[in-house]
Amino acid sequence: MKAALRDAFLSAAVALGLFGPMVGLVTTPTDHGLTLDPRPIATAVVVALVFFGRLLVVSRRARSRQEVVGRNRALAEALTRAGRFVAPALLVVAIALPFTGSRYYVDLATLVLTYVMLGWGLNIVVGLAGLLDLGYVAFYAVGAYSYALLAQTFDLGFWTCLPLAGILAALWGVILGFPVLRLRGDYLAIVTLAFGEIIRVVITNWVSLTGGPNGIVGIPRPTLFGLSFSMDGGPGTVAGFFGIEPATIQRVIFLYYVILALALLTNWVSLRLRRQPLGRAWEALREDEVACRSLGINVTNTKLTAFATGALFGGFAGAFFATRQAFISPESFTFIESATVLAIVVLGGLGSQLGVALAAVVMIGGLELLRGLLSWLADQMGSDLFAGIAGELPLYRMLIFGLALVVMMVLRPRGLVSGRTPSVALGARKEIAAELVAQGRG
Repeated sequence: MKAALRDAFLSAAVALGLFGPMVGLVTTPTDHGLTLDPRPIATAVVVALVFFGRLLVVSRRARSRQEVVGRNRALAEALTRAGRFVAPALLVVAIALPFTGSRYYVDLATLVLTYVMLGWGLNIVVGLAGLLDLGYVAFYAVGAYSYALLAQTFDLGFWTCLPLAGILAALWGVILGFPVLRLRGDYLAIVTLAFGEIIRVVITNWVSLTGGPNGIVGIPRPTLFGLSFSMDGGPGTVAGFFGIEPATIQRVIFLYYVILALALLTNWVSLRLRRQPLGRAWEALREDEVACRSLGINVTNTKLTAFATGALFGGFAGAFFATRQAFISPESFTFIESATVLAIVVLGGLGSQLGVALAAVVMIGGLELLRGLLSWLADQMGSDLFAGIAGELPLYRMLIFGLALVVMMVLRPRGLVSGRTPSVALGARKEIAAELVAQGRG
């Protein structure tokens, strides 16, 4: 116990040195310039979390290894069984959500589904093929700008530009795949990170095409069988065709169902592909590239198809983002977006569709709901403390994500719902081995 306390105190001292300047000091504008104001309570909370967290980790390591392994295996089996009911329940909730009539929840759910779709697209590259991609936001940006430029230049509709944006993003995925065919691990991650930054810099500086830092405005909205969601309510609009009063919530709900359909399409294609020879080749590449080559699998085509397929769905999500916002700029496609999507995939579980969806709901929707709850408590109780926490919560979003990643890597290294089990596996190894021994061939 003394060793655990000594280790926890040492970790708390390191946390104090690291977070003391970042969390414990804040700049406040005054009449004479900026002043540094200390925040001892915030610093104490962070140091206390590190202390007790490290104490919990060290105490957990002191337990029997077999006990921990057995408990993790039982938890994984329980999560797998629960997934059969959780997935349909999430689908029912997603379909019925717009009937609540709350625009806030519909907008929040639309944002969550966008990250779910991005997570499922990146899961093909990272979870199934085992290729660490830190520049996934590049395909997101290519899809968004492709849709915006095609729609404005050639006066094309959303449903025409959507597949084109996906194909262009997939083409860039193949272009990225060629330089990294011989790279693995950290080197692959560095190159993909550089690719994402190159795309962002090009978008920022190619002012004549992309508008540069000013972005692109007036991006067309999608239509429902040629009917627009204009507030005029005249002929050619949804309100005029159905004889209802025009309202903004109609377009919001329609966009929600569009991203829900795109996310379900991504999920269905991913599940189908992983059961095909291509998906099995991805999993073989993930487990051991040398063994994959020795089996005669074309590693070049396998990597390129993984990058292209993941980029395809990233392009679809980018096109939807552009049409939903009606405005895009380079600030929307920074490395933080790639890090957020990768954190969703890692926390949910590499290769797990359900785990990625749950992680996106918790990481994106959970923080927004927590901020809304704190704001509501501040209004009800008149507390400046809750109002201050709610206002500063977005500033510490990446810090919360980082802490969640550290905790998850310690407690469940394979993610919330582990999905690394290959699609093709011997289900009854012991029975097969016993039969071979009985036949004299074991």
